[in-house]
Amino acid sequence: MRTLLLLSTALLFSLNGVAATTPTHNNGPRLSDAEIEAKIRVKLAKSKIGKDGITCHVKNGIAYWQGSTNVMQHKGAATRMARTAGAIQVVNNIKLTDEARGNFGGAVKKVEVKKE
Repeated sequence: MRTLLLLSTALLFSLNGVAATTPTHNNGPRLSDAEIEAKIRVKLAKSKIGKDGITCHVKNGIAYWQGSTNVMQHKGAATRMARTAGAIQVVNNIKLTDEARGNFGGAVKKVEVKKE
């Protein structure tokens, strides 16, 4: 009985290993660069970050962002926008203006925890 239990456990682990090596999702066929760029332009037109004047071009499925913004969150929003449009990778070269850095405080505050 114990041998049967060990064999069944080993079988389950071996099957689990096979399942882990196969893709667990299918994103469908990859979109062309023009299709990804068109989707990004539509999203950009509907978004607040479109007013910043940032630009995006796509080459080999990789979205390249250029420009600057006064709002720190717009940089992250641009990356998410390109990903949801179908880009396989994003190169975000959006620069934060001095105003955006000023709103952030410029540096991360250090926190000290005192032990009692």
